[in-house]
Amino acid sequence: MSVPIVGSIRRRGLGLALSLLAGTSLLAACGGAETSAQSAPTAQTSQAAGPSGGGEAGGLIAIITPSPDNPFFKAEADAAKVKAEQLGYQTSVASHDDDPNKQSELVDAAISRKARAIILDNAGADASIGPVKKATQSGIPVFLIDREINATGVAKAQIVSNNSQGAQLAAQSFVEAMKEKGNYVELVGKESDTNASVRSKGYADVISQYPDLKSVAKESANWDQQEAFSKMETIIQKNRDIQGVIAGNDTMALGAVAALKAAGMIDKVVVVGFDGSPDAIAAVKAGQMHATALQPAALAAESAVEQADKLIKTGSTGAEEKQSIDCELVTKENADEFGVFGRK
Repeated sequence: MSVPIVGSIRRRGLGLALSLLAGTSLLAACGGAETSAQSAPTAQTSQAAGPSGGGEAGGLIAIITPSPDNPFFKAEADAAKVKAEQLGYQTSVASHDDDPNKQSELVDAAISRKARAIILDNAGADASIGPVKKATQSGIPVFLIDREINATGVAKAQIVSNNSQGAQLAAQSFVEAMKEKGNYVELVGKESDTNASVRSKGYADVISQYPDLKSVAKESANWDQQEAFSKMETIIQKNRDIQGVIAGNDTMALGAVAALKAAGMIDKVVVVGFDGSPDAIAAVKAGQMHATALQPAALAAESAVEQADKLIKTGSTGAEEKQSIDCELVTKENADEFGVFGRK
């Protein structure tokens, strides 16, 4: 279910130098230990005033995201780290790997280290409410990016891409490429992630207006490329009469591309994704994907850090809790205009 979005953020340029996986690599998230970009001494993380305002920059900002094996999450973690250090904070960067228990441990660690703020791309819309509330009650403001939680008044901010708008952009492009008819497959994201249902609904809002477009399969691949590949292989084995695939993220779209290549069908099927990852944009340029809806990952992360800094210094973020960033459609015609989850 889509949660109403009341705020907005204006776009601006991004200048990140990120290390990216190759276009044929798997972008699936994987488990692993906490990765600290820079550890901050506990004794130095409670300087001046806290969220009540009148404070100074300094101390720890904890950045917690899903696995950086996915370049989207790496982009937002890197952007938050760079911005926080530019503003005079120390940083720790860790991955919860979409494990709510690990997320709770990382939030507890940030609390024990007296972080000034937590920047969090959470591990579940319901499972994350408790840890966010615990941090807030401990006097540590939490700024959510990319994914919402099913509660308001708990996090200081929820800064997300306008998933409904982006999904409708992608779906309209999909419909046009399909010439308004044919059989298609939808690959859906992780059920615990609000973004999955919002994007799927956005797709349906558009596609349902065209009765000659027929859904032959709708499968969850949990945002994972290998799982998308396997699911798509099975779907193809059951029904090769497929003209389109629309996926809830680029990782799953690229899994579908790999399966379609293996089946010798890539030139006959329209594939559309969501995220605007560098690998997906490369696939768009190569004609293997038709389009992707780009969400500027780094912009949301930078904005979260800037609002945390403002809260620490003045006692207010100057923004409402719910904030959204519009997505942009990337096609072969404009693909050269985009870099790492944003315009060049």
